[in-house]
Amino acid sequence: PSPARTHAMTPDDLFDEIAHELAPRGATAGAMFGKRALKADNKAFACLKGDLLAFRLGDGTPAHTQALALPGAELFDPSGKHRPFKDWVAIPSAHAKSWPHYAETALHTLKA
Repeated sequence: PSPARTHAMTPDDLFDEIAHELAPRGATAGAMFGKRALKADNKAFACLKGDLLAFRLGDGTPAHTQALALPGAELFDPSGKHRPFKDWVAIPSAHAKSWPHYAETALHTLKA
């Protein structure tokens, strides 16, 4: 049996894991607004800001509505100047278990 993790995964660890999982589908780690981001075809679809991971889900899509309904989730405001991106939802690390699902959805939306 493998040794148990001695600490919880940080948002950065989770970001790295998601990047690794989606790499075969064309996702690459990059930057957006000076923050860590996941991109495909040179377009960002996920962005890490502190303990929030934001996903480009598309305003009005079922995934966007679902994500926004999570407690603590909000429209992504990368500048912090109350100019949120309507297509993006920032999901707090309290819901990190759902991050891979939304990353997958955002990548699929981008490639569709």
